[in-house]
Order: sequence, then C-alpha cells, then structure tokens
Amino acid sequence: MESPETIHGLYLYCLAWSDGLETVEVAGLNGHQPPLLTRIGEIAAIWSPVLLAEFCGPDAASRLQDLDWVGPRACRHEAVVESVMRRSPVLPLRFGTIFSSWGRLERVLLDHHEAIARFLTRVANQEEWAVKGLLDRPMAKQEFYSRKQAVEGEQLASLSPGRRYFLESRLRSEAEQELGRWLNTVCHNLLSELRNFVADLRERQVRPVAGEGQYQEMIFNWAFMVPKDTVPDFKSRIEAVGARLARTGLVLDCSGPWPPYSFSPALTAEAAP
Repeated sequence: MESPETIHGLYLYCLAWSDGLETVEVAGLNGHQPPLLTRIGEIAAIWSPVLLAEFCGPDAASRLQDLDWVGPRACRHEAVVESVMRRSPVLPLRFGTIFSSWGRLERVLLDHHEAIARFLTRVANQEEWAVKGLLDRPMAKQEFYSRKQAVEGEQLASLSPGRRYFLESRLRSEAEQELGRWLNTVCHNLLSELRNFVADLRERQVRPVAGEGQYQEMIFNWAFMVPKDTVPDFKSRIEAVGARLARTGLVLDCSGPWPPYSFSPALTAEAAP
C-alpha cells in the first residue's frame, strides 16, 4: 500500500482545444517538467502529477498560507495558462484544482463537454480586461472642500474664529457627502459607457490595496469580456476618462488581456480528498 506522502493527484491548469496543441513549452508547477496534455475528443486537459499531501495533507492549510511556497507555484500556474492561451482559447482553472484520479477528471470533462466547448468558442475572439477604480480619498475630499470653500470665501473671511470653525466643519461634512454622490454617479456613468465596447462584465470583489500608497483604496473592481476588434476603443475611452478623473483623486487602473477566469463556467470538479 502506498504511503500518503507518495500518492499522486492530477493538478489541472486549464482546458483548451486539442487541435494544433501538441505540447506546453513552459515548466509546470514543480519548475522543472512541462505539464502533460491529454485529449478527450476536441478538448485538451493540461495537467501535472502532484503529491496530494502537498495540497491536501495535514500540513496543507499552513503551507497554502505561506506566500513563499504559494507564490512561485501560482506564477508557474499562470505561466502555463498564458502559454496555452497564445495558441488556443482557454478555460482556466483556479490555482489548486486537483483530481484524485484521471477517471474522475475524465468524468467531469465528459459531463461538461458542451459547456466547455461553448465557452472556448465564445472566447476565441474576446479578451478579459480588468478595470479598477483607486481613490486617494484625502485628495478627493480636499478637492470637494476647496470648491465649497471658494463659494463661501467671503462669508468665511468675515466670521469670528469660532463661527468660522463651525462653518468650515459643516462645509467639510457637506463635501464628504458630495464626494459619495459623485463616486456613485461616476461609477454608474463609466459602466454605462464601457458597456458599448464589451460583450460581458463581472463586478469582482473589492480588495484592500497593497503597496499603492497610504491613502489609496479600491472603489470598484470590474472584469470585462472585450471583443478583440474593440479593445483599442475600449482602452482609449478608459484613458480619456481616467485623465479627467485623476484630477479629483480617482485613478483608473486598466490591465489585460488576462485568461478569462472571471467568465469561466463552474465545473463540478471533485478535488482530491
């Protein structure tokens, strides 16, 4: 009987069309051997054997929280998906998708064959792009306060220090409320404009911003499926709007193309126990 430390599972990177896809030219999860490619009809599964204990053993929880362990492997996962994406549409799987046997993976591919094929056909001429709204809130609040202060300048100058303090406090409170309404309007209008260039969109989780600046916060996090022939217009529109919004402290961060994680259909994937 095999020891748990030697039992292998199948680590799945992505699915693609099998036609014209012979090998994967980058290293897999271990940083040495390239992934394997197995065909089921017109669909190719790109995978590597892995020790189940690394992902599902008693120490897996702490290992998967260790960025020094996860980081290089996540980068290799992404490199494999992007390498395949250059030669075929892909249905990317999330980092850590593992099956305990080929038979179980094959069952999922057969059960979801129609959805997989439909998705690969759809994304053949489309790209996923990400657009994030990053707000320097102190800068934005000061901008709105300065506008109100300019209107009330004469009155402020004529008041005693005590009454001026109370008026300035009221103006700051009103400026913050106006900033909130402005952000809602900006997000609504920008999303409406960008719909003209995209085939689909997803609103993704807003996350804390790391390393972008002490006061910067994420206001929205959108993923768009963009037809390839409209990508230039899509990017130009974001650049034009972004140049205007940046003066008020809101930066638009546009990146891509990415593997279409945000739009991939959910497969009933039985991960290894």
